[in-house]
Amino acid sequence: MEYAAAIIIMSLLSISLTVYDLRQQSVKLQRLVESHNSIMVTVCRNKEGFQELESHHLVPGDMVVLKEGKALLPCDAILISGQCIVNESMLTGESIPVTKTQLPQADNLKPWKMHCAEDYKKHVLFCGTEVIQTKGDDRGVVKAVVLQTGFNTAKGDLVRSILYPKPMNFRLYRDALRFLMCLIAFAAIGMIYTVCVFALNGEEAGEVVKKALDVITIAVPPALPAALTTGIIYTQRRLKKKGIFCISPQRINMCGQLNLICFDKTGTLTEDGLDLWGLLPSEGNCFQDVRRFPADHSLPWGPAFRAMVVCHSLIVLEGKIQGDPLDVKMFEATNWVIDDSSGHQIEGQRSTHATVIRPGPKANTASVDGITILHQFPFSSALQRMSVIAQETGGEKQAFTKGAPEMVATLCRAETVPSNFESKLLFYTAQGFRVIGLAYKSLQSGKQSTDLTREEVESDLTFLGLLIMENRLKRETKPVLEELSDAHIRSVMVTGDNIQTAVTVAKNAGMISPTNRVILVEANKIPGSFSASVTWKPLKENKTEDDGNLDSGSQTGRRIRLAAEPGQFHFAMSGKSYQVVAQYFSHLLPKLLLNATVFARMSPSQKSSLVEEFQKLDYFVGMCGDGANDCGALKVAHAGISLSEQEASVASPFTSRTPSIACVPELIREGRAALVTSFCMFKYMALYSTIQYLGVLLLYWQLNSFGNYQFLFQDLAITTVIGMTMSFTEAYPKLVPYRPPSQLVSPPLLLSVILNILFSLGMQILGFLMVQKQPWYSKTDIHSACLSVNNHVENSSSASSLGLHGVGGGDPTEVDNGYKSYENTTVWLLSTINCLIIALVFSKGKPFRQPIYTNYVFIMVLVGQLGVCLFLVFADIDDLYSKMDLVCTPTTWRISMVMMLAVTLAVSFLVEEAIIENRALWLWLKKTFQYHSKSHYKRLQRVLEQDSAWPPLNETFSLDAVTVSVEEDMGGHSNPTFDSNEDAL
Repeated sequence: MEYAAAIIIMSLLSISLTVYDLRQQSVKLQRLVESHNSIMVTVCRNKEGFQELESHHLVPGDMVVLKEGKALLPCDAILISGQCIVNESMLTGESIPVTKTQLPQADNLKPWKMHCAEDYKKHVLFCGTEVIQTKGDDRGVVKAVVLQTGFNTAKGDLVRSILYPKPMNFRLYRDALRFLMCLIAFAAIGMIYTVCVFALNGEEAGEVVKKALDVITIAVPPALPAALTTGIIYTQRRLKKKGIFCISPQRINMCGQLNLICFDKTGTLTEDGLDLWGLLPSEGNCFQDVRRFPADHSLPWGPAFRAMVVCHSLIVLEGKIQGDPLDVKMFEATNWVIDDSSGHQIEGQRSTHATVIRPGPKANTASVDGITILHQFPFSSALQRMSVIAQETGGEKQAFTKGAPEMVATLCRAETVPSNFESKLLFYTAQGFRVIGLAYKSLQSGKQSTDLTREEVESDLTFLGLLIMENRLKRETKPVLEELSDAHIRSVMVTGDNIQTAVTVAKNAGMISPTNRVILVEANKIPGSFSASVTWKPLKENKTEDDGNLDSGSQTGRRIRLAAEPGQFHFAMSGKSYQVVAQYFSHLLPKLLLNATVFARMSPSQKSSLVEEFQKLDYFVGMCGDGANDCGALKVAHAGISLSEQEASVASPFTSRTPSIACVPELIREGRAALVTSFCMFKYMALYSTIQYLGVLLLYWQLNSFGNYQFLFQDLAITTVIGMTMSFTEAYPKLVPYRPPSQLVSPPLLLSVILNILFSLGMQILGFLMVQKQPWYSKTDIHSACLSVNNHVENSSSASSLGLHGVGGGDPTEVDNGYKSYENTTVWLLSTINCLIIALVFSKGKPFRQPIYTNYVFIMVLVGQLGVCLFLVFADIDDLYSKMDLVCTPTTWRISMVMMLAVTLAVSFLVEEAIIENRALWLWLKKTFQYHSKSHYKRLQRVLEQDSAWPPLNETFSLDAVTVSVEEDMGGHSNPTFDSNEDAL
């Protein structure tokens, strides 16, 4: 009964955390499952005709005919006829309208088995995708084959991963269980002691069993798990006030251990939108003067202008142009408009749904009335380009290509590419600009646009020039990265952009010091064989005068020291190189990751793989991103932080309302504070139960114990209130260059617990023995101290004249309940106030939390509880003492108890500050005993520091015979359900 109130209150706190977590998660899940049956599709099953079926009746292999208008697709399906414009909203791409095309013609009746990774994405409609428009073929229908349904779909897999997330094995919880096992073993010793004492004194068997079992509930506090969650609850509340929302509260403690943060670039480190900086046109094989925007807003009519007008995948939705932000900026610069009223265009004998572009009111005078986009080859990240076939009104058909400059240049005729192409490209990418290559060619009029293959269109092109997009750093980026660097938290960039642009942004942001070398790691696989090679070479830098640098002052800031950097160099690699190294040079991958800072051209699956590889090195990895392509990495990281409230927030345990990386150090600060609070609460709960346990065992020696109200006062009035208020202390505003301990089984914590147990045990034993040696002590007469002194004077007035407090006229013959004794009163008062002492000593502030005096509620609680306890020590209220099972003692003895408590406080505080929290002392001990961290990356650092041949600059390693250790295609598409039934179709 004495524990019921405490257990109920602490359990309610734990339940409230769970309910809050589920409520937050249900909001996210509601967005996933809403309108799951909103689309009615026409299904052709076994070619027996069309019938209307609801989404939950679909099975793999069904032929789905998509209808015009908005609808959420309830399955994964592959498009086999026509085109669709969709919003891919479930982890499969950015949340912008994209065009899905039908599978290319093939002899195989089931060509979808031939496509995987980036290839299949442009043909697959994923579950949860919003179908905006449909573009039928010559038969006027858009058909798709159902690949997967339910939890096998992309959407279903996301829901499943949220409902059943990947378990995080945090050492704090594992060590907590071990510590509880130790307490149980400690309690077992007390049980044996209790049985021996009571059995030898002839107690009944039932009483012996009850007393023995009572020891377990005392030594092992049942409210310990709930007490550990209080710090997380209050931290979550503080994060919410700062605009950071959490759907996985248990990850908050992990944030306190983060020592590596992966950042996406566009929209995370840099501004979300791109601005058109300029156009560098090319004529013949020479670059012309750059045309700046908006200064040279009026572009002359020509092939480069036509490429900007038509080479995009924009659509008009509800009167607004939508699509890729890059395409939008490029198209808006032309002042042309998309004619939304255009319908089907007749090309030969075949009907196609085409888009017509016309000059807008602000456009310059053009020689044509409009341009029709006849066919589109959507952008592919694997091909790094997109193309369109367009035709001027009354003119010839032309093909326009836009993409990565290096890729576009390889598709052009060599005589059209300027000789200084590479130097110009390096010049602009080195300044952090995003550069796009443009090319075109004229097509023969005899062949239909839809009959042309992509290879035919994207060959023998004429190079048109470079489109230069500006992507500025966010204002908060550099200060935040400096703060993380000063705190020895490593920063890594993971982006899909050009590697030179990424390196420049990393330098401007402070990830890479201007004095450090950047080493490019290039790995290639020889086509058609199992041979691969990897090369290390310094990255070329352009020392030309900055013309239009996007942040001219970025290099003049103070030098940034990269955390955990054993050498003054940084590796940079592309996604392709990373995949080859992971597949063929897995033994080199840990060495590369130790100093790799920039990962460019990374696909979503490669981002997830990279985070997992960092985790294998024993890094605590955080991931910060804002796009749907970051969702996989956000899920697998120890702490995923989404800067968007769209798809990324569904997969990420943390979502920031403010779209800047300023939330990262804030989350780390709060995580460190929550982690330290968890340790403080654990130490306090362990000490509180041990103090109570030791006091009870001492009293068991005389077949005595604490009374019910004494237990209740300690459990409810002291421990429960302290447990609820100790966690109010907020995070320290400065990130220090070291982390709080992550495990309970560590020398400082164990020493702290053991020493405080010894202090408490010594004080209680001293009080227990000293009270028995007092001249007024009587084992049988519990009123002897106040009714007689030495000569056993029996009248209270005489006792009063000797300076002793009486019992207020109480009846000395009153029958007690068996708990009252001088030992009980002494031990209980000492143990109760000792609980307040350890609460104060363990409530440490700096460097991870604010000073304890800033927690006003906790200080008021401690002062109030201390006042009540001192009142109980010095009070002579007969009714109060009777209820609390206390007896009257002389004032001198009460003062002696206070002095013992004061000495215990002083000793505990000095030991905690001078030894336990003395970081310099522990570092000296580690150095003296040559203790080294067991983390994989720390061991690897020590090895590489002794390796003078690392890194092997300008060397190439080759590997001829290999065993493929990872799946060649990291984003492969599989459909076991459909594959197993394909023969029945």
